Amino acid sequence: MIRRFSLLTAVALGLVVTGIGGVSPAQAAKRPVVNMAAVGAAAHTEPQLGNRKALGDDASTKRIQRALNAKGFRTPVNGRYGAATTKAYAKFQRSLGYRGMNANGIPGRSSLARLGAGRFTVVNRVVVGSRNDRYGNARVNTRTALMLAAADRRLPWKLRVSQGSYCTLTRRGCAGESAGTHDGGGAVDIRASGLSPTARWRTVEALRRVGFAAWLRTPSQCGGCWPYHIHAIAIGDADVWQRNGGRDNRDQVADYYRGRNGLANHARDNTPRAYRVPFTWWEKYSRG
Repeated sequence: MIRRFSLLTAVALGLVVTGIGGVSPAQAAKRPVVNMAAVGAAAHTEPQLGNRKALGDDASTKRIQRALNAKGFRTPVNGRYGAATTKAYAKFQRSLGYRGMNANGIPGRSSLARLGAGRFTVVNRVVVGSRNDRYGNARVNTRTALMLAAADRRLPWKLRVSQGSYCTLTRRGCAGESAGTHDGGGAVDIRASGLSPTARWRTVEALRRVGFAAWLRTPSQCGGCWPYHIHAIAIGDADVWQRNGGRDNRDQVADYYRGRNGLANHARDNTPRAYRVPFTWWEKYSRG
């Protein structure tokens, strides 16, 4: 259901590490390390929730904060990837010429490499890949497609994606009830019709295992405006789209982290305890 990658494509996307910033592995190893995937997960949660040491990224975040300050983008050096650091990083991205979802304050692979040049080595890189990949008929990025495939392998039935990502790039197939949550990358809806209640919860669990914030959506949650389906956000996706400075998918991930439903009412997550899993993200899961 997803495209097969040649070695050349993998190298081009950064899925195979052949050297960092034009220096040898031995030179790169002497530099401080920034765990990009852990920082990305923190950038999805800490603007709303404050510092979360359980993500294990404080040292990496401080290195990013110091580098931002050194370039004139002021932010506290406190290990929290909060609103101030998000704003400073977005300014840095805009200074490089990025706009829209490419300047959302979450470190992307290219901008982080430029920020860290001569300062730190980037490890556990988040590779979004193509924004024109597909899972079934739904548009997603490569990272999301890989995550869906991994969740699919955990289930005896197939995931059926009813809505994908990047509605700002093409409005085709995007529901108004989603209120912008599919405008950027990492967002999918999964059909739940035809699945038993147990199968629905097992699907939620499988998506969470591989690094999605995922919930079962029910008609009662919106007065019947949507059918049963599963809504999922890829934690740490660098293509989050922030609409007019308002709520976005980072807020949904923060809700998931604290056991809430990701909706505007922030009610308790209705997922039975048997199907809840520890907070994780794709790069951490795929490393085993």
